[in-house]
Amino acid sequence: MSNLAPAPLGGKRRNPAAMRARTVLTLFSGKDDIASHRVRILLAAKGVTFELVVVDPAHPPAELTTLNPIASTPTLVDRDLCLTEADIIGEYLEERYPHPALFPLDPQGRARVRLSLRRIEREWLSQADLIQQGPKAQADAARKRLKESLIAAVPAFKASKFFLNAEMSVADCALAALVWRLPALNVNLGKDGQAVLDYGERFFRNPAYNRSMTEQERTLRPLA
Repeated sequence: MSNLAPAPLGGKRRNPAAMRARTVLTLFSGKDDIASHRVRILLAAKGVTFELVVVDPAHPPAELTTLNPIASTPTLVDRDLCLTEADIIGEYLEERYPHPALFPLDPQGRARVRLSLRRIEREWLSQADLIQQGPKAQADAARKRLKESLIAAVPAFKASKFFLNAEMSVADCALAALVWRLPALNVNLGKDGQAVLDYGERFFRNPAYNRSMTEQERTLRPLA
């Protein structure tokens, strides 16, 4: 992991008043949601300077609701461009700030990373959402599925330093945000899932990861 150092789909042009209000890269972020955290990890890995606005969903700032009427997080603002959705933001930041690269240079490698990211989103992040938002029976079932699926993927965690790739990628940004939250989600992988926990610890020891977190996220588990 590096030391933290026409509009695209999901984006729109800002109105003139908003354009005058902000001239630096700005991230409107949830205080502890995985989608926002994965974007902050990516920005930290690339060493990008940006302004962070932590959003209270009950009282979103007026500028955010002007730019993004549903006030969803993460929302990234880069001068006259406004982007939503973590995967779209990640693709944009990779092109806007290409070094260090979080996608392989070759087409096959990029395709593999995209497939890995979709797997993380569909199989694991979706279960985390159910644990956090669903009724108890649904959350318990999702917790069981997430635990079993992560343990089943242990060979993939053992295969390389990063997830199915020799170098850190955008997929790791999403996965590290999830692994950090496992204790808070009450997902105990035990000895069978030690490789997943070891993967996470490689990220968590890096000062860059520490800088990617909000104060609320720091309380989800102790930082070694």
